[in-house]
Amino acid sequence: MSETEVVAAPRPLLLPHGAPAAHAWSLDPALGHLNHGSFGAVPVVAQERQSALRAEMERAPVVWFPALPERIAAARVELAAFLGAEPGDLALVPNASAGAGVVYAALTRRRGGEIVVTDHGYGAVTMGAERLARRWGGRVRTAHVPLGAGEEEAYEAVVAELGEATDLVVVDQVTSATARLLPVARIGREARRRGIPLLVDGAHAPALLAAPLDGVTCDFWIGNLHKWACAPRGTAALVARGPLRDRLHPLIDSWGAAEPYPDRFDQQGTVDATAYLAAPAAIDFVERTWGWDTARAYMDGLADHGAQVIGAAFARLADAGTDAGALADVGMPVPGMRLVRLPDGLGRDRLDADGLRDRVARELAVEAAFTSFDGIGYLRLSAHVYNTPADYEHFARTCVPVLGEWARAARRAPAAPPGRSK
Repeated sequence: MSETEVVAAPRPLLLPHGAPAAHAWSLDPALGHLNHGSFGAVPVVAQERQSALRAEMERAPVVWFPALPERIAAARVELAAFLGAEPGDLALVPNASAGAGVVYAALTRRRGGEIVVTDHGYGAVTMGAERLARRWGGRVRTAHVPLGAGEEEAYEAVVAELGEATDLVVVDQVTSATARLLPVARIGREARRRGIPLLVDGAHAPALLAAPLDGVTCDFWIGNLHKWACAPRGTAALVARGPLRDRLHPLIDSWGAAEPYPDRFDQQGTVDATAYLAAPAAIDFVERTWGWDTARAYMDGLADHGAQVIGAAFARLADAGTDAGALADVGMPVPGMRLVRLPDGLGRDRLDADGLRDRVARELAVEAAFTSFDGIGYLRLSAHVYNTPADYEHFARTCVPVLGEWARAARRAPAAPPGRSK
C-alpha cells in the first residue's frame, strides 16, 4: 500500500442529539471493536425490544406460543422487504449454517453425488457439504479461486468443476475469510442451465449489499441478519425458490410440520423466537437514524482509511516481511471489508489465526478478525457505523508494534513436529 495515496478519514457518524453513534450500542468502551463481521453488534433499541418480547413471553407462555406463528409470519414480511425477497420464499432460521443444514437434509442424490464448493467457503458450511457427500457415497470437489481473481476467472474456476456427476453447487456470495465477492449470479445461470441446484451462502450479504438477491438465480440462498443488519443474534433468512423448496423442513419438527413452506418454519415448539421478532427494530433504527445507503458509504470509506492507516504501520515495522501491511489484491472486493497482510509468521493457518484473535483480545483489548488463505495471514477489517477513524489509529499505534514482536518470535520458534500442531 502506498503511503502517498492518502484516504481521507470520514467524519464519524453521530446520533440525532449529537452523541457518537457508538452510544446507541452497549459495546464495552474498554475494548476496541474492529470485527463487526463475525458476530455483529445489536443496538440498544433492538435489545430493549427483544427484552420486552421475552418479558411478554414469560408473563403468559400459554398465550404466547400459540400466537407466535402469526407474529413470525408478520416479521417475515418486513424482513423480506428489506432483502428484496418475496415473503412466501423466505423462512427464518437461527443462522446461515442452520439454513445450509436444512438444505442438506432435504436433497437426494440424483447423479454422481458430487458437490462443488470453493476454497473460500465458510468452514462449517463446507463441512456440512462433506458430510452430505459421504452420505451420498460421492465426494466434494473444491474449486480453487485465486484471491485476486476477477469475475471471469472466478466464474471459470467454479464452472470447470461442474460435470455430469454434480448434484449440488455451494458458493459464497461474500466470502468470510477473504472478504471478496464471488460471481454468484453468473454461476447461478450456468447451474440452472445444467439443471444443478445452487446454494448461495450469503451469510455476510444482508445490509452489507444493498440488494443481495437482485439478479441472483439460485435454488437456495441463506443470509445472516445478525451480522451487518445488526439484528439480535440467532436471526437468519433462508430464501428458496422453485420446486425443491417444497422438500425443506425445519431442523425441529413441530405441529406446523404439515404446513407448506415457509409456514412450517414459523412454529418451532418452545424455541425462543424473540430475536426474529426484534430484528426489524434493528434494521429500522439504522434506516431512521442515517439511512442504509449513508451507512454503507460510511463503512466503506472507513474501511479504506483503516486499511491504509494500519497497513502503513505494518509496513514500517523492521523485519516484518516485504509484503507486511499490503492491502490484499482481492478480486471483486466487498464494501466495508478489507484484508491487510500480516507480518510473516502470523496467521499461517486457521488455527493460528484464531489463536491470534483470542490473544489480541486478551492481551491488547481489541476484538479483531485474523484470517488465513493459501498459508498467508491477514487482518480482516470490517467497519460499521459505530466505528470511527480513532479505532484504527489506536490499533496502528498500540497493537501493530506488538504484533510485529509476536511475528519475530514466531519466526524464531522451531517448527512443530510433523502431525502435531503448535
